[in-house]
Amino acid sequence: MTRENMTWLNAFSLPAPAKLNLFLHITGRRADGYHTLQTLFQFLEHGDTLHFMRRADSDIYFQGNLPGVTHEDNLIVRAARALQAATGCTQGASLHLDKRLPMGGGLGGGSSDAATALLGLNALWQTHLSLPELARIGLTLGADVPVFIHGHAAWAEGVGEQLESVVIEEPWFVVLTPDAHIATAAAFSHPELTRNSDPITLRAFSAGAARNDFEKVVRQLSPAVDAALQWLAQHGAARMTGTGACVFLACPDADHAAKILAASPVQGFISRGQNVSPAHRALDTLFRPHRI
Repeated sequence: MTRENMTWLNAFSLPAPAKLNLFLHITGRRADGYHTLQTLFQFLEHGDTLHFMRRADSDIYFQGNLPGVTHEDNLIVRAARALQAATGCTQGASLHLDKRLPMGGGLGGGSSDAATALLGLNALWQTHLSLPELARIGLTLGADVPVFIHGHAAWAEGVGEQLESVVIEEPWFVVLTPDAHIATAAAFSHPELTRNSDPITLRAFSAGAARNDFEKVVRQLSPAVDAALQWLAQHGAARMTGTGACVFLACPDADHAAKILAASPVQGFISRGQNVSPAHRALDTLFRPHRI
């Protein structure tokens, strides 16, 4: 896509998709206290929606249902201001978020919202930053933001910033969203967290040699997550995403996933896995080069 030839739009909407950690191993701990990991990210069709509108001034106006989040702490607002600062842009925007993803659920909602804000504002303001440049800004907002900016299913290592795009199957998932909020800091600092998992390969993951190292400690911290995993495990290889609280199960088709969800005592949703982010597909549709 040639950004110089983008269609100029004053208002549009973009999805901010959920992600799943199809597995998550903690492989060590650095001297600075950060944990090293291995994980495999895949996007879902399900997620939030962020609406963009150009302003005549340089203000960032936000509207959306984010209980307990101040304007200054809002990742969407911080992303917008970071892009203004990085590019010297003096344009503003009104941003409205339709929030569907649970906060603190391990689906990457906040990171995805921030990434979609950067992607959308880069187009709205025509600041012409490349994906690697946007990802560097995104990394200052959160470790998971770059994977949403790059927009492709990825094998991640380091502290999550070393990304390698992968092409994997795109099954349907049933995702349960227990009524629980898991504090990431509490999960990482738990004394029983496994911090020395052996590194694996994609082939080993495909053969079933993977897990989520946080499941054990989160099940101790949250009876609701434990109950959801126990119930979903009756139907197959259930797993938790991120540091919780959401849990998921891959299914052969949408009907199979829908039947499991209909019987579930825990609320949730079904969605198909996506190797290419729905946000990137929407951008490509909205901002096609002019044809001459």
